[in-house]
Amino acid sequence: MWTRRALLKAGGVALFSIGAGPSFLARAAAATASVVARRKVLVAIFQRGAMDALAAVPPLEADAALRSLRPRLALGASRSLTESGERLIELASDAEAAHFGLHPALAPLAPLFREKQLAVVHAVGSPDTTRSHFDAQDYLESGTPGNKGTDSGWLNRAVGLARSRGETISGGPLSAVALTPLLPRALAGPSPAVAVADLADFALTPSRALPTSGDGFEALYAQTTERLLRSTAAETFDALERIAAAKLANARPAAGADYPRTKLGAAMQQIAALIKADLGLEVAFAESTGWDTHAQQGSSRGGFARAANDLAQSIAAFWHDLGADREHVVLSTMTEFGRTVRENGSGGTDHGHGSCLFVLGTGVDGGKVHGRFPGLEPAALYEGRDLAITTDFRAVFSELAAHHLGVADSAALFPGWNGGRLPLFRRTREGNETGCSVANSLTTNSRAEAPLERHAVASLRAALERDGYARATRH
Repeated sequence: MWTRRALLKAGGVALFSIGAGPSFLARAAAATASVVARRKVLVAIFQRGAMDALAAVPPLEADAALRSLRPRLALGASRSLTESGERLIELASDAEAAHFGLHPALAPLAPLFREKQLAVVHAVGSPDTTRSHFDAQDYLESGTPGNKGTDSGWLNRAVGLARSRGETISGGPLSAVALTPLLPRALAGPSPAVAVADLADFALTPSRALPTSGDGFEALYAQTTERLLRSTAAETFDALERIAAAKLANARPAAGADYPRTKLGAAMQQIAALIKADLGLEVAFAESTGWDTHAQQGSSRGGFARAANDLAQSIAAFWHDLGADREHVVLSTMTEFGRTVRENGSGGTDHGHGSCLFVLGTGVDGGKVHGRFPGLEPAALYEGRDLAITTDFRAVFSELAAHHLGVADSAALFPGWNGGRLPLFRRTREGNETGCSVANSLTTNSRAEAPLERHAVASLRAALERDGYARATRH
């Protein structure tokens, strides 16, 4: 059993909030009521380092051009097999006449594409011209390209806007969770959020210590962490400990959910556990690394393939693990920018402009490559070297927030932007989008009546009342 002293020493979770510990823990207790709205959950995976879209989902019609630009890196679909015999997986797009391929390392995602649950958005990115990882990640997570003064992340704003419109019912510390050592920029802001390195190790990590598992730009990125909850009542630790013990300490994935033994695999397994435990999660965040492929990027083998296979296996296992809970979950990837169209002298690619992302969900208009692919002709390239951007990332994220979290005010979500949303969800015969908002799915949550959870909530309430905190939080 963890002691309070051990919790303070161990590290592993960073709590961020503008409220006092007991008040938002009271909301956590309320979130475990027996009759609740079945929450929609938005899961974001940030591919830090800049994923090469032309390696992940290359256009087959530009096969000859890619082979000329990337003699050591380009793969073919049916012809020009690599020395290992591996080739691209062909994807036929209903949205565009062009056909695209999927890198063989991403093969675990192919069945989800064929089942029309997975969609690709190509030539997507930030309109800002920076090729700095630090700046581009900041802009992508703040949702305000070119503006370094934004003090909140777009996911934090999405949670706050949804709550203010009655689209979410939690408001507790577990409504927005990052499975990362430090709170990401995207979740910084006034709405409560928590960063948990490992659900088995609930403890408090001081943000100023700046621990990071990476180096280089990843260590620099860690310095953008904001607003540590510096003063938290003892009951906060007790509550987190009991909630963890009641639901997650011994959580096991569903049979057949084969997560890779990597940081991303562990993070996705724990996000699935949080969703299935129904503790109020509404937004989850994880990170994937290894995408900064300046050297030895490889074709069917190499740095890109390793990162891609980790991503694909983690997502596929997560989706299988969710079971029936898939109906309430949408997952999206993101990356700060793409890579150069032409390979460099080190067998890799350099910082570019446009990239692509994946969106997964049972209501997603999947089996398609969305967005307009601009082509790889010299005149079509951005600054003569990069994949051009034809879809602003805010057109995608505002669609996810509107459809899944009920946040239709794109101007409030992305200040200074007035663009339109990119349609990414199927419509019913009546013309409505499938699963339009959390308000559409009120259910009785029988799982909230589990004995362990009743015990956890009762213990939490007793602890609050014992020291007078309950009276302070009832208003």
